[in-house]
Amino acid sequence: MLPTAYLYALDVATAVLLVLVYLDFARLNHVPPWLGYPVAVLVGAPLALRRKRPLLTLGIVLTAQNVATITHITLEPYSATAFAMYMVASACSQRVAVGALAAALGSAWVVVLFSEEWPESGGLCVFLALVVCAAWALGRTTRFRRSHEAREAAEASAKAVAEERMRIARELHDVVAHSLSLITVKAGVAAHVAPTQPEQAQEALEVIERASRGTLVEMRRLLGVLRSEDEEAELAPMPGMGDLPELVKRASLAGVDVSLSVSGELPDGLGLTVYRIVQESVTNVVKHAAPAACEVSIVVGDASVEVRVVDDGPGERVLAGRRGGHGLIGMRERVAVYGGTFSAGPLAGGGFAVRAEVPLS
Repeated sequence: MLPTAYLYALDVATAVLLVLVYLDFARLNHVPPWLGYPVAVLVGAPLALRRKRPLLTLGIVLTAQNVATITHITLEPYSATAFAMYMVASACSQRVAVGALAAALGSAWVVVLFSEEWPESGGLCVFLALVVCAAWALGRTTRFRRSHEAREAAEASAKAVAEERMRIARELHDVVAHSLSLITVKAGVAAHVAPTQPEQAQEALEVIERASRGTLVEMRRLLGVLRSEDEEAELAPMPGMGDLPELVKRASLAGVDVSLSVSGELPDGLGLTVYRIVQESVTNVVKHAAPAACEVSIVVGDASVEVRVVDDGPGERVLAGRRGGHGLIGMRERVAVYGGTFSAGPLAGGGFAVRAEVPLS
């Protein structure tokens, strides 16, 4: 679509051209200047403003062309009226557009039939109707196309908002589920040993405090996208590969011995996905298998990155996890975004394994 400035320039050029043509018609037909000049100006000049006042422009141009036909300045198929009619059809409602078309054709036919002899007048009426109706149909088609494009843009915007909300929901689920699992485990330890081992209870409370503070920071970071005035939250970086050691350390405080092996580096977006997969997997171990040992392996190849999280806890826990939570679903969706593969399930010899392979491009 042409820029607005070019469209207005086209309207002005058309207006000037029609004024000059009608001035020439008036001169060739020996029309007095007091009549020919105003009619020529009124036929062409209003077209320069047809985008701002389409109905007014059509009324002035149609009236001027009817006068030109009656006074025999020229006899042509109302091209200026068709040019104005296009804008009325494309900018106005259907009721207004149909009314304008009927009024234009009716008045033009009456003028032509009154001014010319039959059958010339009949043929001109048919030709006039074809030109004006073609411009009207083109204008309505343009309006329908623009309306369709606007609906598609609105639907795409709504879809983008829904996808962003789902992304934020997945992030919040991962953050809250991991931290609350750790807090729950340590709170249980503190309650159990408080009467006899206050030092361990104090240590558990300190872990709870650190986990709570970390969770608040990450939740503020996530919710910052919903509050544009919170610039610090918007600028805070999302977790990535460099945050995995801290994640492993927190899991160890909840009784899960995690070993971490990382080979290679990843871009930030993919690093966040890998981090969330490991976080959710380790969280499941804390919730369903602690105390247990867990191995996390991340291998970055030439075409893809492979993530494996294997623990030696009871494999039967996966059934409860499938019925009661969204962790496995969330991990599968994250991997699907990149067109990767995901699998999770109990091992034959005991334990549970999560495996994801994500393409790098």
